[in-house]
Amino acid sequence: MKFEIVGKNIAITDGMRTKIETKLSFLEKYLMIGEDTVARVVARVYPNSQKIEITIPTRIGILRTEVTHEDLYAAIDLAIDKLEDQIRRQKTRLSKKHKEKLAVSFIKEIEENDDTIKDEIVRTKSIKPDPMDVEEAIMRMEMLNHSFFIFTDFDTEAISVVYKRKDGGYGCIECE
Repeated sequence: MKFEIVGKNIAITDGMRTKIETKLSFLEKYLMIGEDTVARVVARVYPNSQKIEITIPTRIGILRTEVTHEDLYAAIDLAIDKLEDQIRRQKTRLSKKHKEKLAVSFIKEIEENDDTIKDEIVRTKSIKPDPMDVEEAIMRMEMLNHSFFIFTDFDTEAISVVYKRKDGGYGCIECE
């Protein structure tokens, strides 16, 4: 993992850099983080406190935390604790949901909802769907806490969408 450590209103010392890199390197035991992954850390100083922001894009999703504390080193420790907690929660949530619901969700027929809502488009986003299997797409959707996820299916090489169903299962829409 590579590190991009930036200080706002503060000069990042070698001690700060070493502490941040050591603590963040410890997270590699939880996730498959590639060598080209860049962990972005922003340290800010305010009149009464100091803030640390950490963002790590992983294959599964983006891990992000912000912590404000009087001591920067304590803020770093608290931020690492928050990231570890995020990882643990996601792994637990994914393992529970996948065991029971994954098989059942694809057997059921996809329901189409006839409710049409006439609203204006607020935001447009372009994506390049990554190739993966359905289980990985569901895992990424859960890590991002989204209700759907667009991907390119490994087997068919077609663009597909997985989504959460109202009954708690998952659905998959495949393009022809």
